[in-house]
Amino acid sequence: MKSTLDQIEDIKKNGYPLDFSDVFNHAFENYKKIALYAGLILLVFSILAFFLGGGLLVSLYGVQHFNEEFFKNLQTEQTTNSVLIIYSLVIAFTAAIFSPFTAGFLKMAYSADRDHEFNVSTIFSYYNSRYFPQLFLAMLLISLTSGLISVLFNLVGILIVDTLIALAITVFTTLTIPLIIFGDLKAIDAIKSSIILVSKQPLVIILLLFVGGLASAVGFIGCCIGVAFTIPITYSVKYAIYSAIFNIDDENSIDSIGSDFE
Repeated sequence: MKSTLDQIEDIKKNGYPLDFSDVFNHAFENYKKIALYAGLILLVFSILAFFLGGGLLVSLYGVQHFNEEFFKNLQTEQTTNSVLIIYSLVIAFTAAIFSPFTAGFLKMAYSADRDHEFNVSTIFSYYNSRYFPQLFLAMLLISLTSGLISVLFNLVGILIVDTLIALAITVFTTLTIPLIIFGDLKAIDAIKSSIILVSKQPLVIILLLFVGGLASAVGFIGCCIGVAFTIPITYSVKYAIYSAIFNIDDENSIDSIGSDFE
């Protein structure tokens, strides 16, 4: 069996087929298996994060500061360059810390696809796995790059270009985490490989991610609570794209995933 990097070298030369209908149907069928469980987990932890974050802000600034005048000033206040840099760093490290959380949902999608048992611990399993450093580093590099570009374009006042580049980075690096946990790649190799893979089928992958994003946004209709149960479709779409490109049904891949946490 060829390694993931060897398969990517073949893809660089010959490309790969990717059918929108097949991938999305696979993603949707898999989503139905994880929607309730993953949605409940997202809902619970979103509520916890909201109260913890709100409690932290109140403890730091005092509840008296969070009035109508505060929010009006927040809307009109010009953001300084130093604040933008600090904000970008905080976002980058936050994204890096939560990257194993995303990997856990992809592992849940993998397990559901094979009718294997999964539970709450599945979501956190990559925090104590050998893949944690690579997940953290990959997401940190991606987020820092996106943040740096955002700061630079804010300096020159071209916000639309900043948004387009940020979206492009998100799309072309979308397979980074699957390549690490399923393909056993290092952070840099996973980022470069994701760019190569997406560049071979950009329109289909962009359309899949766009439709997946629209489907997840449907949850906002339910007073925003429902979004916790629709967001998991984005993980199913990413998993389905990866599994359509690579054969992760082979014995070596399954053994590798099963020994992630040793």
